Amino acid sequence: MGKIRITKQFNFETGHALYGYDGKCRNVHGHSYKLSVTVIGQPITDNSHVKQGMVIDFGDLKKIVKEEIVDQFDHATVFNKNTPHVELAKELLDRGHNVILANYQPTSENMVLDFAAKINARLPVNIKLHSLKLQETDTSFAEWYASDN
Repeated sequence: MGKIRITKQFNFETGHALYGYDGKCRNVHGHSYKLSVTVIGQPITDNSHVKQGMVIDFGDLKKIVKEEIVDQFDHATVFNKNTPHVELAKELLDRGHNVILANYQPTSENMVLDFAAKINARLPVNIKLHSLKLQETDTSFAEWYASDN
């Protein structure tokens, strides 16, 4: 039997600021992100298996991505912890805001790399992450492909 790719899409709202950037995105702002997660594997062929015919249950994939990405990043503000934004982050945290201090500049490119590592760590061994697409706006997105890495 051949390999099949399946994709699940997720939406979340996240704020960020790009420290040192020379454009408007240096200011704190937010996006309605759309994340498409594509995995690849062979459908289960065991007729007695409750998930026979599936590569992975969409619900199982949803649980992984929800716990690792959506629950963490939805309605959070992301700052690079290696910048002076850490002072703003501390004030927001003290006021009860959800803040993520990342080890990277929170661009779509870096976020998609982070997401790939987090999702890969949770997938069953017989399922491989094929690609991620993180859409920041209607016309701008970053993509990660396993074949490129």
